[in-house]
Amino acid sequence: MPNPATQIYQKILANIQTVIEGHTPSIRKLLAAFASGGHVLLEDLPGTGKTTLAKALSKSVSADFNRIQFTPDLLPSDILGVSIFDQQTHSFQFHQGPVFTEILLADEINRASPRAQSALLEAMGERQVSLDGARYPLSPTFFVMATQNPVEFHGTYPLPEAQMDRFALRFSLGYVSQEEEVKILTQRQQQEDILEQLSPCVGAEDIQILRQQAQAVSISEELKHYIVSLVRASREVPGIAMGASPRAALALMKTAQALALFDDLDYVAPEHIQEVAISVMAHRLKMDSQARFAGQQAEGVVEDILQTVPVPI
Repeated sequence: MPNPATQIYQKILANIQTVIEGHTPSIRKLLAAFASGGHVLLEDLPGTGKTTLAKALSKSVSADFNRIQFTPDLLPSDILGVSIFDQQTHSFQFHQGPVFTEILLADEINRASPRAQSALLEAMGERQVSLDGARYPLSPTFFVMATQNPVEFHGTYPLPEAQMDRFALRFSLGYVSQEEEVKILTQRQQQEDILEQLSPCVGAEDIQILRQQAQAVSISEELKHYIVSLVRASREVPGIAMGASPRAALALMKTAQALALFDDLDYVAPEHIQEVAISVMAHRLKMDSQARFAGQQAEGVVEDILQTVPVPI
């Protein structure tokens, strides 16, 4: 009999799968970040289901949800809020922006200018907003799901390194199989907007249980050393101008704990670390110009590291 936290995961997974066909590994990673308190960046071509996946999670959980459509003219105040002078009280009153929520969808985040993107740095890193000399705390369950198209597309701005480092995972959905794509057509033929039919299957107290149980999953000292060895190895590879940060090691440990919980285990295995290593580390690596011209990819670098760093027995 699975423990209560594992059952909560299975409920959310099943609920999302009524909308999203053929992306179980990606949903598993998304929920691992959600259960560990990290943020997620979904990067893929248009029309692959990035926004649908994000909205499916928000509709599966009984929590406050806001969506921001990032555009080139977006201002930081459109995200954080603004202070407006009240004629009656003769004082400025702060009006909260959409960032004050529990689940935030930052859609096409790389279409906004770096100035607008930077508005999320403090919110994602410290779960608070500082404006006009005052600090406003965000919800303890504050969770950002951002989507972006590949940076080579027209009208996009690369995310700065500090912003990328605040995302626990970055991954792509990719295209589904032919059979699964046919299922999508049949599903949408019968029901125009299936997302509207989705209802919450877990509440706020369930999310607290999920996060507490994920944090309680045991991880051995040997595996902690393994995680640090993977991260440190990324800083020593030729062609890497900037390796993975200590925050990457923390994200790798926490998401591995969540994956172990999903598998109804009370301990982390090396396979859990390896499952998310590329999604946790690759987006944090910065290649030098020579490596980029040679076609070296960050994902390939992490794959090589996984092959060379000894796995604890």
